[in-house]
Amino acid sequence: MTSINLSDAEKIISGARQKMTELNLKMSISVVDPRGDLIAMIREDGSSWRTPMISHGKAVASACFGLPSVQLEERASSPIFNAFTTIQNGHFIMGQGALPIFQNGELVGAVGASGGLPQEDEDVVQAGITTAGLKTSA
Repeated sequence: MTSINLSDAEKIISGARQKMTELNLKMSISVVDPRGDLIAMIREDGSSWRTPMISHGKAVASACFGLPSVQLEERASSPIFNAFTTIQNGHFIMGQGALPIFQNGELVGAVGASGGLPQEDEDVVQAGITTAGLKTSA
């Protein structure tokens, strides 16, 4: 399984932090591999204590399906998707704010954010992915 490397994860976080500053937000950002295992995470000074767990949960959901987490929201009430939340001990959040990461047409991970409104979370992760020169679809 090909995975995003730490260098690219750091570029994503750097670009996302620039967007956070532009939007005057305090957030956490999580970058995960295709299985949802953590590669890198930051919690901005002044962000809520719960944002690291939420950003990671959104990234896990996005990585598991290779989809923007917003596309999973309508599926959240399905019994099969509730099972994913149970399997992941609650660390599987199907809410807007995470995007998959593709490199050379292959899913290599996902990035999630928490701390803003749902669209702001997604805008921040999109900025990070774009800054790193990566894509959100194959």
